[in-house]
Amino acid sequence: MLINWFYLVSAILFEVLGTTCMKLSEGFKNLIPSILIFVFYGCGFTFSTLSLERIDVGVAYAIWSGLGTMLIASIGIIWFQESMSLVKFLSIALIITGVIGINASK
Repeated sequence: MLINWFYLVSAILFEVLGTTCMKLSEGFKNLIPSILIFVFYGCGFTFSTLSLERIDVGVAYAIWSGLGTMLIASIGIIWFQESMSLVKFLSIALIITGVIGINASK
């Protein structure tokens, strides 16, 4: 069962890398990030599929989307100098709270 959680965390990280490469590709104008989008998303969906062998799909998807959103928002703010407002911060906090709530209800 622990391996399935490793797969889920790997899926999240690869999805975050793929999304970051979307930004870096500048609309498919930069070749390497454009290619890496597909590589990282392919790895992400592979690991996501493997994680679903023992993790409920609703729980896995909630964690995948919640943590992915939090990580991408953080990368946007830190690396790409995107703005951070109180509403954005509270919204991300609500997503994290939702992920915790879904896990606590198992």
